[in-house]
Amino acid sequence: MQQKTLGSSCSFEGKGLHTGTLSRIVVNPAPADSGILFRSSVGGGQTIVTPLATKVSSTARSTTISEGEVPVHTIEHLMSALTGMGIDNAIIDINNVEVPILDGSASYYVDAFAKAGIVEQVSARKWIEVPHVIEVSDEKSGSWVRISPADEPSYDITVDFGSKVLGVQKAHYGADTDYAKEIAVCRTFVFFHEIQFLFANNLIKGGDVDNAIVIVERPVTQEEIDAMSASLGKPKLAVTSEGYLNNLSLHYPNECGRHKLLDLIGDLRLCGGFLRAKVEAFKPGHGINTRAAAKIIESLSE
Repeated sequence: MQQKTLGSSCSFEGKGLHTGTLSRIVVNPAPADSGILFRSSVGGGQTIVTPLATKVSSTARSTTISEGEVPVHTIEHLMSALTGMGIDNAIIDINNVEVPILDGSASYYVDAFAKAGIVEQVSARKWIEVPHVIEVSDEKSGSWVRISPADEPSYDITVDFGSKVLGVQKAHYGADTDYAKEIAVCRTFVFFHEIQFLFANNLIKGGDVDNAIVIVERPVTQEEIDAMSASLGKPKLAVTSEGYLNNLSLHYPNECGRHKLLDLIGDLRLCGGFLRAKVEAFKPGHGINTRAAAKIIESLSE
């Protein structure tokens, strides 16, 4: 299989989910063997920030990489889209500290990449293959990620938030999966009862009901919902019988599980390339995902 890049540049503008800052990114074609690079103009000049697990500086509700004092927040959806669309090489110009959240999925990226065209390059893809089974776990949360040698890449995850609304959700990605239709369209989500906490901790400043599925797990009053609607400047919202705010319809019954898979694909790209392995995960999240990516890097130097 040959390496691939974009046929032309793609630009995206919008606010960051956590910082609320407006930013513009341009995803540009890059020569073979370049890999993925962020080129930040924050602070003037240009700073190259490499999306590797060794550069991860925060996993608080998203994945942040940094080079010195220059961060790039919330890279996981873009990294997932690049991976799902088979793009080996790209240079991403960014003029602020956070990648735009757009609609909370990876669909804007995959649509633009498909329109720009994806072209083969002269060099063969350099797959990352693990020499043995790698497993990371978190005793407190019960989460784990296991990566095993395999001839073809595959991902199987189970998501369990102890939620009556979500239940236990499973999701799969492999050679038979259409990433653009089955994974990329799946949006990020938040529980209604988490929103006040996240705002108080300077997170989701750019979040609203247009870029996240809101799950209502506990009984809430219409007054609480009206107050949130007013703060967001949105029409009056209500809770559906399924336990979601009524501003949107789910693309899949397990859309939230599929979104966690989308995140995992993006986070594991931080191992430095395309991973040829069998990936299994229970309750994955950015912290344990990026720890797994770091373990992959470590295993390659053994």
